[in-house]
Amino acid sequence: MISTAKKLYRRSVAGIMLLTVEMLLSIFLFLIAFAVFIFIAKYIFLDKKDAFDADVSHFMTTIVSTALTHILLFFTILGNSQFLFPANILLTCYFLFVRKHKWYSIKIPSIALSSVILMSLLKLLFTRPRPLVPLLEAAKGFSFPSGHAMSSVTFFGLLIYFVWQTKMNKYLRVLIVTCLVLLILIIGFSRIYLRVHYASDVIAGFCAGIIWLVLSLWTIRKIEFYSKRNLNKVVEHPSASPHSHAKS
Repeated sequence: MISTAKKLYRRSVAGIMLLTVEMLLSIFLFLIAFAVFIFIAKYIFLDKKDAFDADVSHFMTTIVSTALTHILLFFTILGNSQFLFPANILLTCYFLFVRKHKWYSIKIPSIALSSVILMSLLKLLFTRPRPLVPLLEAAKGFSFPSGHAMSSVTFFGLLIYFVWQTKMNKYLRVLIVTCLVLLILIIGFSRIYLRVHYASDVIAGFCAGIIWLVLSLWTIRKIEFYSKRNLNKVVEHPSASPHSHAKS
């Protein structure tokens, strides 16, 4: 009995510590992303400065090559709607029908759809024109923030969240998370390289994606928590449910 109690205690403490670390990391990421986004918006739109973007754009012209262009064209596809829309649907179906994980299947389309709406609103708010001379072909719409950067963070960042919640080997988990982070960064880099976005657009897109992902996950987890708690109350005290009162 004592050993069982000790095990339960250790598991409880470990769970609380893990939750605390996750919460602190989420708050830290949110605050940093929010501060950087505000700084960039002020730097570009209030201070009217573009030295940073000009320097990065100039550097990009020095590394252009046919091979690199083909490689980055592939990666930039992974951040556009033609890829992310079916990817979100497939992932939702996987968790809904294969894993039978209702809340994961709710998180995916909710975050994807809301992030697209937010991204569109931000673009309309800032109305920043795209770079004048794209490397290959011009992209449509406004430039700030980068939709590819924001969408890649919300989708692949959500994958990172899912992977981190699993009980797979920790080294494999770290490897997958590292690869997904690198993928997000490469997608953002490709947009600057192809000259369809300024560097500040991409960084702001990353920040907006982090902000929205953290807020969305926090909100959905709260809804999940209260839904389960209310369900447990009904199961434990069925006589207290509205349905039972209606019968009495």
